[in-house]
Amino acid sequence: MAETFFTNNDRVDSASMGVREADLKDQLDRISRGPRPLALNRPCTKGDGIKAVDEITAAGFAALCDEAAAEGRFTKFVPASGAATRMFQNWFRLRDLQDAVERRKFLNVLPRYPFYSALIEIMKKNGLSTTDLGFDSAIEYLLTERGLNLGASPKALVPFHRYSDEDIRTALEEQLAEAAMHIADEAGTCRVHFTFSPEHLKDAEHHINLVRGFHEEKRGVTFDVSVTPQHPSTNTLAATLYGEPFRNDKGRLLFRPGGHGALLKNLNELESDIVFIKNIDNVVPDRLKPDVVYYKKVLGGCLLHLQRKAFDYLRRLEALAIPDDETIDEVESFCRESFCLHPPASYRHLGAAEKAEFLFRSLNRPIRVCGMVKNEGEPGGGPFWVNEDDGSVTLQIVEKNQVNSTSEEQRSIWNSSTHFNPVDIACGLKDFRGKSFDLYRFRDGEAFMVAEKTYRGQPLKALELPGLWNGSMARWNTVFIEVPLVTFAPVKTVEDLLRPEHRP
Repeated sequence: MAETFFTNNDRVDSASMGVREADLKDQLDRISRGPRPLALNRPCTKGDGIKAVDEITAAGFAALCDEAAAEGRFTKFVPASGAATRMFQNWFRLRDLQDAVERRKFLNVLPRYPFYSALIEIMKKNGLSTTDLGFDSAIEYLLTERGLNLGASPKALVPFHRYSDEDIRTALEEQLAEAAMHIADEAGTCRVHFTFSPEHLKDAEHHINLVRGFHEEKRGVTFDVSVTPQHPSTNTLAATLYGEPFRNDKGRLLFRPGGHGALLKNLNELESDIVFIKNIDNVVPDRLKPDVVYYKKVLGGCLLHLQRKAFDYLRRLEALAIPDDETIDEVESFCRESFCLHPPASYRHLGAAEKAEFLFRSLNRPIRVCGMVKNEGEPGGGPFWVNEDDGSVTLQIVEKNQVNSTSEEQRSIWNSSTHFNPVDIACGLKDFRGKSFDLYRFRDGEAFMVAEKTYRGQPLKALELPGLWNGSMARWNTVFIEVPLVTFAPVKTVEDLLRPEHRP
């Protein structure tokens, strides 16, 4: 690849975002060579990479979680950067089609949506009555800035559930309500962190200030809510289809958000102890929350149980001047049974001190316990055993575009997956000394992705950073636990709000 030369304007623009020229060249190189596919070994299944927790064990884990919550160890981390544009894409498409039948269907079901009353109210403010509610006016007042502007809102601020005229909750509110049920400390404080795109930050903060009082009074808690944007330094340079820097009409470099992997920076700077990660649109109404919260506690309790044991072994390994075979065997067994860690063949030839050092490094990592639901055809990633370069196999959450689609064997492994990743994760972010891990040390930097996008009709190549729960957590100690489907109720399209699981 020919060397790319950047102008002074390029350097100024990138420096203003915290991006160095060396980073620009590295990003172009990655786009040019493309990602290396993961080598799938086999799908994780129940009993082979995915643990099934019995009722007694689950109850014990939930109790552990309650104890740690009371001590104030928990924070909820909610990626909420996405706009609702894709959620409403069917309605945008319908606006451009002259399909009378589909438009009638739209108007017939419109009153069932939680934002219907807000639509009627804003139309009245503009001098319109319900008799004026036709397809064109409904779409205009729902999706554009003339009305509710839902099409350009962050998904977090879209009304999801209607309980009464006084209680119509957005996705963000449902996340707060759920948090109050499982992470409140002894004083009733709930720590919740949301990430937003910079352009949505002010609207999000305004909405939080409007609604928090209602939910604090209803739940008897106090919310300690923090909000951060995706940092500009995590934006990536777009390239032409020929691998050259993509420039806008003014000749300036075009930068794009680096995907949810950009949020590793936000998570790293949080410096929390135990963090629960859940996507903004995966919420349920109050009637289903007890089951969802219970399994959240199971994940958290499992993490606490394993973390306690891992910390004990790390202290023992650190204290031993000469590690004995019994301790090494015990730690090996724990690593294998708890985290499915299988060392490479070369491990067998190491001496006792080298084995102890290897085990110490293997255990002294962030821990994640991930809920996995049975695969029912939802798009997205899943749990797999992955072959590593050193001959070992590890547990990974894999996306379809990380797999070599030209290999019949790899396609077959992918298609035989039994479980799906709902993004329901409990994370331990501190080491056995109580110090926060530098999460970037445990990221697979080569697990980036390159996607084809467009800018004002022109095709380009976009670099996506290693996904937050994919490559960004590739070197974490990982546990997969089967959880019921009730814990997974995402809203990917607006029609999903009419599903039974979203009826209060």
